[in-house]
Amino acid sequence: MNPAGAAAHDPGSRPGRDAALMSIGEVLAQLRTEFPDTTISKLRFLEAEGLVDPQRTASGYRKYSWNDVARLRFVLTAQRDQYLPLRVIREQLEALERGDDPLARQRPSLVAVGSEPEAAAPETTDSRVSRDDLIERTGAEERLLSELEQIGLVTSRPPGWYDGDAVVIVEAVVGLTRYGLEVRHLRAFRTGADRELGLFTQLLAPLVRQQDPAAQARAAETARELQALSQRLHSALVRAGLRDTLGR
Repeated sequence: MNPAGAAAHDPGSRPGRDAALMSIGEVLAQLRTEFPDTTISKLRFLEAEGLVDPQRTASGYRKYSWNDVARLRFVLTAQRDQYLPLRVIREQLEALERGDDPLARQRPSLVAVGSEPEAAAPETTDSRVSRDDLIERTGAEERLLSELEQIGLVTSRPPGWYDGDAVVIVEAVVGLTRYGLEVRHLRAFRTGADRELGLFTQLLAPLVRQQDPAAQARAAETARELQALSQRLHSALVRAGLRDTLGR
C-alpha cells in the first residue's frame, strides 16, 4: 500500500522548500485532476490540522513546495482509498519523517485466527458502473441483485448507475451467501446501519447546519473518524464473539 505515491515523492521529507513555490490556487489545480472534490477550504483545513505547512509571504499568502503537494496527495489518497482518519494519517507522516515504514505492520504474510485481516482498499464512492458491469465484477446473479434492491441494501443512482459502495456491498453479500446466508438474513445489516446512521447524523448536525466552509470540512472529517471508529468497534465485537464461539 502506498497511499500517495511516496516512492516518487517522500511526503515525509521537507527539503527543497525554496524551489518552485506555488500559490494555493496552483496547488488546487494540481490536485483536482486526481481529487476533483478538493477545495481551497479543504486545503486550509488540512493546514489547520497540521498535515501540511506551507510557507507564507510577507503579505501572508501561502506558498507550497512540491514536497507540500506530495504530502497533500498522501493525505487525500489515504482518505479516499482507505477512509483513514486524520489522526492515523498524521501518525504515518510523522513515522515517515523519522525514516520508519508506518505501513510495514499492515502487511502480514499470514493472518492468525481471530485477528483482524488487512482491509482491501474500497472502491471510491464517486466511481460509476452500469448494472451489467456490477454483475460481471461481483459475480452476483441478476436475481440476487434485484432482491438486494428490494430490501434497500443496494440502490442505483439515476439514470441507473451504481457507485463504488454498491460494488463493495454486492461483493460482500456474494461472499456471505457462499456460506449459506440468505438475503432475508441481511435485513439486520440494513437495520443496524440505519440506526448507526441516525446516531451519527445527530452528532454531525451542528456542523452540517453551518455554512462556513471550515465547518463543512470539519463535518466531513468527523464523518470519516466516526466511520473508522465504528468499523473498529464492529470488528472487535464480532471477533470477540467468534472467539467465544470457537472456545479460544
